[in-house]
Amino acid sequence: MTSPSPRSGLMDRPDSYGPVTRVLHWAMAALLAWQWLGMAVKLVLGRQPLAAFFVGTHASVGLMLLALILLRLVWAGLNAGRRPPHGDGWLGKLAKAGQGVLYLLLLVVPSLALLRALGGTRPLRAFGTEVFAGRETAVPWMTAPADAVHGFLAWTLLVLVTGHVLMALVHQWLLRDGTLRRMA
Repeated sequence: MTSPSPRSGLMDRPDSYGPVTRVLHWAMAALLAWQWLGMAVKLVLGRQPLAAFFVGTHASVGLMLLALILLRLVWAGLNAGRRPPHGDGWLGKLAKAGQGVLYLLLLVVPSLALLRALGGTRPLRAFGTEVFAGRETAVPWMTAPADAVHGFLAWTLLVLVTGHVLMALVHQWLLRDGTLRRMA
């Protein structure tokens, strides 16, 4: 299998991200917003019909997010050396490290939930279809990590994404360096 030609228009370029990267980025942003909104509604309203609606979509959306981050990682690998640079100096290194932590959490948070589901007693359903049945007895080593940190890491991810958005706005309005335009 060959990778797309750099001139195909799909690939990233040093001056901007390509359409595939943009679609993956904004699709994940929308799905993450849905997840956080749903959990915020649950925290504020408790067990109400609106909260139940969001909670009912949580596993399906989480599986989509896991699939998208895996695609993003493959796509990032195919675009290695083509993407816009993060900048020079310590600020560029900080931006690159922040991006790395975002990708890591985007992978870890849904992976922990999937591991918990694999080790749990309830079936995992996505989009109205049973993905796999629950176990008769939970497997603690599979369920404990997500029970301990899934929610905390998801809210930590929200804080980091908020910082990511704020820095994009700083680049757009204060630095006026076109960073936001490369992804928007």
